[in-house]
Amino acid sequence: MTLDTTTFKKKLLTEKDLVEKELGTVGRRSPGTVGDWEPVASDRDSASPDRDEAAEKIESFEENTAIVRQLESRLGEVKDALERVENGSYGHCAVCEKEIEADRLSANPAATTCKAHMGK
Repeated sequence: MTLDTTTFKKKLLTEKDLVEKELGTVGRRSPGTVGDWEPVASDRDSASPDRDEAAEKIESFEENTAIVRQLESRLGEVKDALERVENGSYGHCAVCEKEIEADRLSANPAATTCKAHMGK
């Protein structure tokens, strides 16, 4: 069976846009590294924050750091999948090279392995 990648490409592009939009709420594009994101603390409009506000800002930054890492990882997976669509290797297991099940790709369009090799 030949996999029609058109639907999966649309899903991947939609997810890419959503992940980048979400990244924009907790981070910003790194000016020093193309394609990299860095976390930002939530904005507080205070000229001289008190200790509680400063602590909240630090906590917010730490939370955003974890979120940015997770979202960057997913964005990388999605971009890799889009690259596989373009080079014709999309939908084939990275371990056994058999076609990845359509229901697996529907659940995770960026999947790199078939069900038999999930988690490897």
